[in-house]
Amino acid sequence: MVSARESLSSEERSPDVEDSDDPSSALLEGDDGSGQATNTDASALNTESSDSDSSEDPEVIQASSSSEGREENDPDVPLKENISPSRTDLHPNQCSGENFATWQRIIRVDAVRANSEWIPYSPSQATVSELRACRAAEAVGLKDYDHLEPCRVFHAARLVAILEAYAVYDPEIGYCQGMSDLLSPIIAVVTEDHEAFWCFVGFMRKARHNFRLDEVGIRRQLNIVSKIIKCKDSHLYRHLEKLQAEDCFFVYRMVVVLFRRELTFEQTICLWEVMWADQAAIRAGIGKSAWSRIRQRAPPTEDLLLYAIAASVLQKRKLIIEKYSSTDEILRECNSMSGQLDVWKLLDDAHNLVVNLHDKIETPF
Repeated sequence: MVSARESLSSEERSPDVEDSDDPSSALLEGDDGSGQATNTDASALNTESSDSDSSEDPEVIQASSSSEGREENDPDVPLKENISPSRTDLHPNQCSGENFATWQRIIRVDAVRANSEWIPYSPSQATVSELRACRAAEAVGLKDYDHLEPCRVFHAARLVAILEAYAVYDPEIGYCQGMSDLLSPIIAVVTEDHEAFWCFVGFMRKARHNFRLDEVGIRRQLNIVSKIIKCKDSHLYRHLEKLQAEDCFFVYRMVVVLFRRELTFEQTICLWEVMWADQAAIRAGIGKSAWSRIRQRAPPTEDLLLYAIAASVLQKRKLIIEKYSSTDEILRECNSMSGQLDVWKLLDDAHNLVVNLHDKIETPF
């Protein structure tokens, strides 16, 4: 059976990508005042999870081969066996040269292959000059980008700079495939690298458990998706049990990259902003009782993404029950949702699930 983890990876690792000296330190060593102000501005993204301060060993993505020359979020890209990060012998608070070099190689490949959906939504970056793009690429040691237009070269260079800086900032996680998917929309909207970096740091405080080697965070989220489906549609759940798919690993990719591969750029921003609004409401102390007095709708939840993922599966319930007789078939169906989802219907269905099931779904981390 094809592992659900495989659907995250899309490219063969190029041995020709050269390492460079660390160009990311400027993002970490800038003016203290501006760094603090930017970190404050990014507080809307700062959502804590109980495993954020874990002392697990650092992780590095396992590099292996798949098809070459395909874009990172192409749903038709063949799947790869070893998407889970591999453990290294690094001290949790140190970043060795060997492992940083590994991260550098993978970051550059993923950055060059990032898609161009963001271009219509960032006019200033879409019109960047070839000279500026080349300078940005040279600054981070980016190679093999001759086939890209200047705006994509510039975007790739920004991805490299910020992802390398994050690998230094959080060596326990370092860099894993999928992180470039999460950063790309942020740098399309936030034009200054230091601001985008701190926004990404805030974002990763919630998302970093998706990239842990022990997969505790991922399994906890898949378990919640499974519970939602079980409570909402027992018939569908029994069918999944019969296929030994009740663990819902077929939505692994959706969980790891927060629906980024399934939604368009604009839809992704919409979904993420609604998620962040829910999380901000919780931080502001707006609980279920207060929310019910404000409006008769879904209370804020930290797990809106998981309700949306469950909703996307429930929308395909008839097809899954009547047509699919293996986990692989369900996995292919989920991967084929890319570009086919209505984000507003998805959010409506997710909120309806929250209204009806919120009290039944236990979500301790």
